[in-house]
Amino acid sequence: MADKGTVNEAADEAVEPEMSYEESREALNDVVRRLESGGLSLKDSLALWERGEELARVCEQWLEGARAKLAAAMDEREEGVPADRETPF
Repeated sequence: MADKGTVNEAADEAVEPEMSYEESREALNDVVRRLESGGLSLKDSLALWERGEELARVCEQWLEGARAKLAAAMDEREEGVPADRETPF
């Protein structure tokens, strides 16, 4: 069973805006593991759930940023490719 202070401290920490996608994803996986293991009070479970939601938002922001960069790169590439050479193959 987890120490209540540890759970509350982890849930109260603000997710750092500078957290990388990988750090955020790993922290989210840890939250999920802790919730699935059970043995937490309802209050601690809710605190962890809220932290998980925040971490999921951070991950989604990273993914949306990556999608936008990829779309911009694809648009730029398509603008520079002659119509008869639309594919690299």
